[in-house]
Order: sequence, then C-alpha cells, then structure tokens
Amino acid sequence: MKNNNQTNRLIKWIVIIVDFLAMNGLLLFFRHHHVLVDKWPMEMWHVFLLGSNLSMIFAQSQFSTIVHLRLVSASDITKRVFLLSITYTLAAYVIIRALDFRSPIGRVLMVLGPMMLILLLLSRVIERLLVKHFRQLGRNTRNVTFVGNDPELLTLYNKLVGDTTKGYKFLGYYADEDFADMPDNVQLERLGTLQGFLEAIDSDDAPSVGDELYVSISRKERHTIRKISRFCDGRVVRFYYVPVSVETLGMDLKREFLDDMEVFTTYELPLRSTVNRIIKRLFDIVMSVIALLCLLPILPVIWIIVKTQSPGPLLFKQLRTGIDGKNFCCYKFRSMHVNDDADKLQATKNDPRKYAFGNFMRKANIDELPQFWNVLLGNMSVVGPRPHMLAHTEMYSQLIGKYMVRHFAKPGITGWAQVTGFRGETKELWQMEGRVQRDIWYIEHWSFWLDLRIIWLTFKSMFVHDEHAY
Repeated sequence: MKNNNQTNRLIKWIVIIVDFLAMNGLLLFFRHHHVLVDKWPMEMWHVFLLGSNLSMIFAQSQFSTIVHLRLVSASDITKRVFLLSITYTLAAYVIIRALDFRSPIGRVLMVLGPMMLILLLLSRVIERLLVKHFRQLGRNTRNVTFVGNDPELLTLYNKLVGDTTKGYKFLGYYADEDFADMPDNVQLERLGTLQGFLEAIDSDDAPSVGDELYVSISRKERHTIRKISRFCDGRVVRFYYVPVSVETLGMDLKREFLDDMEVFTTYELPLRSTVNRIIKRLFDIVMSVIALLCLLPILPVIWIIVKTQSPGPLLFKQLRTGIDGKNFCCYKFRSMHVNDDADKLQATKNDPRKYAFGNFMRKANIDELPQFWNVLLGNMSVVGPRPHMLAHTEMYSQLIGKYMVRHFAKPGITGWAQVTGFRGETKELWQMEGRVQRDIWYIEHWSFWLDLRIIWLTFKSMFVHDEHAY
C-alpha cells in the first residue's frame, strides 16, 4: 500500500508539473505572438507571469488532477479540468489586477482561458493513456483479496481486475465453498475457509491480504465483519463491505443522514430538477444553433450527391416515440432509396435499400445532423436515449418490462447506449435489453459532464469506424 500511494503521489506531482510547464509555454507563446502582450513593457510582462503562476498554484490547490486515481471516469477528469481552468482564469484576473491595476488583462484572459482549457484537456488524454499503459505493464498495482463467495464479488472482480488499466491484482479469496457458476474465463484461487481465515488473523502469522480487502457475507455476521475490519485497520489495509445479493433491494437509493444515523431514500432523477433541465436545454439550444449554422454551407453539396445517387426527397421524416411516450416527427438525411418498409424494418449490414453515399452518411453519423432542428424545436436533446420507430416501441414495450422508462427523458441524437456498444441493428432481444438498460442508467445518472463525455465519444466514432454502424 505504501509503495502504491507513493507512486500515485508521484504521478500526481508529475501531472501538476506538466500543467505548469504547459501554462508557462502558452504564456511565452502569447509573449511573442499575441497582438497586445508582445507590446507590453518588460515590467508588465513580469507581473503577468508572476500573477499567472500564483493563480495556477491557487487553482491547483482547489482542483488538482485526479488522473492518477484508479476508479475515476473520463467525465470526472473533464469536469476537474473545467473547474481548474475557470478558477485559474478568474484568479489570474484578480491577482494581476491587484499587482498592477493598469494591466489590460481582460481581453488577454478571454483568449488565454479557453486555450488553457484545450491544452489541459489534451494533456489529460495523453496522461491518462500513459498511466493506463504503465499499469498494464504491471507497475503501480494494488493487490486485492475477497472474503466470501457471493455472486456480487464476481461482478466486483470484473470491474476491478477485469480491466488491466486500473492496476488491480487478485490474490485469492476465503470462503467455505467455491464460487457457484464461475465463468470459464475467470480463475479465482480459494485460499482457505472463512473460519480458517478468522483463526489466522488472530495468530502471530497472519496472512497477507494485499492493499484492499472486500468482504461479502451476511450482515447478520456483524461480529465477524467488525473483527475483519479491525484486522484491516491494524495492517493499514483498505476495508470494503459488499452487501450480499440476497440482501440488496434492487433499487436506486441515495444516502442521507439523520444526525449521525445513516438512512436511505429513493433515488431522485437528476433531470427532475428545474435547474438541471434549464442547463440541459440551454446547452441544447447553443449546440443546435452552432450545428445548423455549420451545416448550411455543406447542405447544397449533400443535396446534389443525394439527388444524383437516389431520386427522392433530401430529408427522411418519420414518426418516433419521444418524451412521456408522445410521438414527434424526426428528421434525417435520407440514406436509403424510397421504400415501403422504412417504418417497419431496421437497416441491416448489407441492406439493399441503402445507396453508396447514404451508407457513408450512416457510418459517419452525417445522416443524423438534421435532428439538430428537432433539438432546436425542443422535441429532442443532443444527448439522450435514441428515439425508436413506433413499431419498435409497440413491440418491445410488450417484451421488456422497463422499456417505457427510457421515455422519461427527451430522446437524443446520440446516447450512452450508442457509445457503449449498443448502436445499430438489434437482431436479438438481449441487444435491445442492453440498450434499454443503458438508457435508464443515463437517465438516473445524468450530469452535464456525462453529456460532454458522450458527445466526445460520438465525435471520436466519426473517425474510428464502429462495426455496428450500418
């Protein structure tokens, strides 16, 4: 544990140093290439340099990097970089003004702030890849032991050890019996019985359990759980309790406190909040206006190519199911020849209804661009569950119990399901079940930063071909 913590701290400090180098490199670029800064006298430039570094020190003290953490998402890192950049920009304005009130810093920071944000985001992408590669090589790892044989521990194993980029190594588990229904690709070594483990931790020759210990036994065994917890405290091992599957409620709950007593209540959906809905709607309006303005210059080119390859209208209009189960008219660039099955059949990999440019538009997501008009009208969002044709809504609502829950939010041009492997044709029921599961997860865990992450993954897919995109 000590070596792991030291390596994590080293990674953190390396990233912080890189941030300062990047910032000062950008300041030097401004010194020689910005129309205002290159005319400043040397004294004003020194004040600007000093104030910027003091501001970065303050910003780092509030929102330093979390790229070294193991269980951290890209959206969390992105959010942290946004807050770091905003704090730096505001602090720089205040500090530099305080050092030299005459400094014309406002217009400079309006350009410097966004450039710092872009630079830090790019550096975080590279740093995250390097940290993952470092851990894949077997460095900066954390050893894990399980106590118990509940199926919840198998799920946890896949999350911790299944992804080698997180840097976890599994030592084994203690339980009275082997795991039931263990997948063939999972090899877990049983180190002994639960009673044998309890006796061993009382002896002078206690077993090594690594850096983290996860216990999943019944809550009725309170004395046993406390004993193992005390053992971990004495060995500076992180202790975690995982509720056994038969004691979980299968509900989304949030934790609250009544004085020092912990209670749980039903989970509140983020988009029920008026503030969150306003934030999402404002973002949708800004994004749709920008997208539609960018679309205008290439619209004639798309129209000519479509007309040349396939007679018929430029736009394909179809009724689809929207928020609260209400139908709306969804717009797309027509990517297929005009046919009678458009409202009944999904596109398939070698669908004869597609023409060459239409096939390209589907793979590159270009056919979805007119849906920014739907976003501007308010019947869609940039990010949300993808809207399905009415025939699919009618069919799958009978086959999948929670299917209609996905309509508690506005449908989106892109969504969490689409960027996590559930895009395209649904040949089997499990594929639609997986899509619905991810749509519901998105609704329950919405955040502005999650939307930004999904947009980034969608943008990346335009250049990295998705085998499900057809």
